[in-house]
Amino acid sequence: MHIEILTPDETIFSGEAKSMKLPALDGSLGVLENHAPMITSLKKGVIILRDEKGNEEKIEVAGGTVEVLRNKVIVLAE
Repeated sequence: MHIEILTPDETIFSGEAKSMKLPALDGSLGVLENHAPMITSLKKGVIILRDEKGNEEKIEVAGGTVEVLRNKVIVLAE
């Protein structure tokens, strides 16, 4: 799935990932390919991206909003 993590100043990440874990307001949220469409808010925490080989990339955010739609994830981070 394609993932974009954006702040008002820059693009933090733009690329493909097999899975991601997000710090949602109600707890940790996992997203895989073909996830149901959704929009939710994020709290302060770490986004974890995992690629096909199992490598992880961690990105710290202070909050924000995430949209999941048709195997594309857009995170508007603070």
